[in-house]
Amino acid sequence: MTPLLLIRHGATPWNAAGRMQGRAEIGLSAAGRAEVTRWRLPPGWDEARWLVSPLRRARETAALLGAAAALVEPRLIEMDWGAWEGRSAAELRAAGDLAAEEGRGLDLRPPGGESPRDVMARLAALAAALAGDPTPVVAVCHKGVIRAALALATGWQMRTRPPLRLRRDEALALRCLPGGRLELAPPPLPLVA
Repeated sequence: MTPLLLIRHGATPWNAAGRMQGRAEIGLSAAGRAEVTRWRLPPGWDEARWLVSPLRRARETAALLGAAAALVEPRLIEMDWGAWEGRSAAELRAAGDLAAEEGRGLDLRPPGGESPRDVMARLAALAAALAGDPTPVVAVCHKGVIRAALALATGWQMRTRPPLRLRRDEALALRCLPGGRLELAPPPLPLVA
């Protein structure tokens, strides 16, 4: 069993505008950098190994948290929003593009993108790889990855509200179990002391 702490990257200009970032290389905003400089790891995570999504906003967040040498882990990359990248949910709903897909939950798939179920498969493979080493892991990633981890840990189908809401300054604590399973280790842990 491996303790795993998932931290969402700091805020970006696209977060402020409500745009789906997906794989876009968007850096942190000034407000995002300021918020991350106030974050601290919860007690007990100081000796963890660090993983980070390959995307700039996650790498910047890891560096600001003192983990500039975090190992880049491709399976932590954000969900691919395909043709919807850069658009807001409001725009997609107004155009009628999102309404038909939203009810599909884990199988929602933007044109040319991937589904949350695809992200879950990546995370299950990562959890299986991590489960053999009991050293705690801190991973800086994305909202879509954290939502997929919640689905994997709880059976949530993404057709209703999430079973757990995280503020941007909270981290999700999990345990990686053999076979690629994840287990919640609640409650969410604050990053601001």
